[in-house]
Amino acid sequence: MTAPRNFDGADGGNFEAAFGVPPAVLAAAPGRVNLIGEHTDYTGGWVLPAAISLELRVALRYRDDLEVHGVSRETGAAEALLRAGAAGDWLDYPRGVALELAAAGRIPARGFDLQVESDLPSGAGLSSSAALAVATGLALAAAAGGRFRASERPELARICQRAESGFVGVPCGMLDPYAIACGQPGRATLLRCHDLRASTIVVPPGIGIAVLDTGVRRDLRDGRFEARTRECAEALETARAALGRPLDRLEQVNAGDLPALEAALDPVPFRRVRHVVSENERVRRFADALAADDRGALGREMYASHASLRDDYDASWPEADFLVERARGVAGVIGARMTGAGWGGCCLALYEDGTVPEPLSALVAAFAAEFGREPRVWRTQAGPGARLVSPR
Repeated sequence: MTAPRNFDGADGGNFEAAFGVPPAVLAAAPGRVNLIGEHTDYTGGWVLPAAISLELRVALRYRDDLEVHGVSRETGAAEALLRAGAAGDWLDYPRGVALELAAAGRIPARGFDLQVESDLPSGAGLSSSAALAVATGLALAAAAGGRFRASERPELARICQRAESGFVGVPCGMLDPYAIACGQPGRATLLRCHDLRASTIVVPPGIGIAVLDTGVRRDLRDGRFEARTRECAEALETARAALGRPLDRLEQVNAGDLPALEAALDPVPFRRVRHVVSENERVRRFADALAADDRGALGREMYASHASLRDDYDASWPEADFLVERARGVAGVIGARMTGAGWGGCCLALYEDGTVPEPLSALVAAFAAEFGREPRVWRTQAGPGARLVSPR
């Protein structure tokens, strides 16, 4: 895990220089990488994420009015009234979290000043937005004299999910905020998003986690993510009638139901359902393989996940397809897949750590030859979740 940064140092923005007073509280939240289980969270299904060593940091102090002022090293300054509607900028996330916390009685409904700096690339599929939400939530509670104890971290994750889906308008699930709020060092989290049933699995020594940035950016507010959630919701309605049983979520559909659903659904929604059903099964098989350190099985499930996201969910993009296909032929690479919502961002690769020749260099060289640029590569590990750096 990277060492905590100095919030007022030369490497980032300076809260006191921006606002004339020192911050009351400092907090940090990691990004996350999802080892497997993509587009299953908002359908109530299974995911297997881990917090990573790249992180976002916030400094915060309450104001005596209802104004919210933010300064970000990466995205500039923004301001708004606390209770104003979403403005479509990065400050929507902190304001949404503040409103949810106030509604829950956790904090006063007051404005605040916020400084943000981050090692997480925006739009790369590593959940920089959820990290901002979770870090802000911790900081707001601490500045009000409260804490989210370990047993309350799932509540914090739910608050952040409601803020993003309700106030910001991105219909996301529980994957990102839960992984970021509740991550444990050296472990991945097997999570059923419907009821937050969770267990942790040790990532075996010798397995390296790498994130390769394709350099293609996407915005979850561009409509494609919302379209997938709508397609899944509509398919669930049809599935209830076709299968003749009550269904609350697609996670309750199994592989044996697919023939009946193929006859009842149009081709596109059927492919969405087939991905969700098969991906839930892959998550459980992958979790068993991780616990057993069965690296061959890990690779098979990762490649199958990517193929399903590409062919059934239409969420991949050419640079990701290239990296994943090339990874199959590189000695020392266990498996690879796109990670995040898709249509841009990063690929995930598991590899044999310490192997010679270093397997990732071959992937970087092949990508550069094909696309004329080198992908940024982060070697990371399963790390701890969000934390207070210097509570009041």
